Amino acid sequence: MTDIWPLPTNDPWSTPFAQTLLGHLDLFPGATVLDIAAGGGIPSFHIASKVGPEGKVLAVDINHRQVLRARTIQQNRMPWLQFEVADMKQLPPSLPQFDRITGNLSFMFFRPHRFEALQSLVQFLKPGGQLVLTFPSLGTFDSLWVVVEEEMKKRGYEKEQKALLEYIHERPSAKQAEEWLKDLGMERVKASEEPLEVVTGPGRAFLEHPLLRGGFLDDVYECFEDQTLADEFMNFIAEDISRFVPLHAMRCAFSGWASQTES
Repeated sequence: MTDIWPLPTNDPWSTPFAQTLLGHLDLFPGATVLDIAAGGGIPSFHIASKVGPEGKVLAVDINHRQVLRARTIQQNRMPWLQFEVADMKQLPPSLPQFDRITGNLSFMFFRPHRFEALQSLVQFLKPGGQLVLTFPSLGTFDSLWVVVEEEMKKRGYEKEQKALLEYIHERPSAKQAEEWLKDLGMERVKASEEPLEVVTGPGRAFLEHPLLRGGFLDDVYECFEDQTLADEFMNFIAEDISRFVPLHAMRCAFSGWASQTES
């Protein structure tokens, strides 16, 4: 019997999303699992400990450093868990099919062609297999985006405001994710959302927050061609965070089951 590998308690972002994912994922001893955009192994290690030595977990990530980090953590434990460098949107056709395909915070990297990426992924799912993915869905940090948009409008930053709105509207909703799985012919499709509060302070604590800066605040900076202007603008936003706290991310998990028969 393999001891269950716990989710880390010191990760305020990946772990809460992984908890949501695991609440939807139906695991069993001996299952084969493909974990995409696996990063440092949250929740790959936990999943591997649940399927046990009769199972197989292939965890892939496009980032070499993340894969090396995960292998360092793993050492010689759970040899049925394999970390490999691969692009989840261009997986080799020789890859076998899996009982389960999962990805924690992976769906955010499917853009710009999310449906096509999903379509490519489900071909690696066995008949009767389950797909579960998580992502921060539409509504994430809405209180912040309202303040940023209002300030852009007040200053007459029309081009930057247009770019911001395009970014916000690109983020899919739970309902949209559900519809995509249904369009792919999946069964027992379900999506759920849970708010996750992200705590921050003003000034540099906000601008350099590891969760906010990576992939969220950076999108605001990208709305500006003049990065000096972007710095001035964001420093102003960061002065008074009372206008947009509490900040909530929407933890979305969506799942579907492949038909029991080959199409």
